[in-house]
Amino acid sequence: MSTRAIIHTDAAPKAIGPYSQAIVAGGLVFCSGQIPIDPATGELVAGGVEEQTHRVLTNLKAVLEAAGSSLDRVLKTTVFLQNMGDFAAMNAVYATYFSNDPPARSTVEVAKLPRNALVEIECIALV
Repeated sequence: MSTRAIIHTDAAPKAIGPYSQAIVAGGLVFCSGQIPIDPATGELVAGGVEEQTHRVLTNLKAVLEAAGSSLDRVLKTTVFLQNMGDFAAMNAVYATYFSNDPPARSTVEVAKLPRNALVEIECIALV
């Protein structure tokens, strides 16, 4: 039987539903999607997709570190955009977090994200 560990850190927003920030199992970290909520205030960050992408990736970094991993160990991300017209702006910020050997990625446009966020990102990483 495989074991799993629930990951929680106050350095990232609390789950806004019945899910964990991340699960560690089989040497992998499965991070739930992060939206641009500032964990200090519980509010969506001000600004456009650039500011929101920075916050999302900062949140993911905190969850990964709580799990004993890092952005350098990310294997796959999935990016959800409210508007594919924001792709270039999101991508420019994303590239600053994954400059060397970036992970595999899918990017999709969705009709709506929680709290009307412009971007959400989830990932799978090595522990």
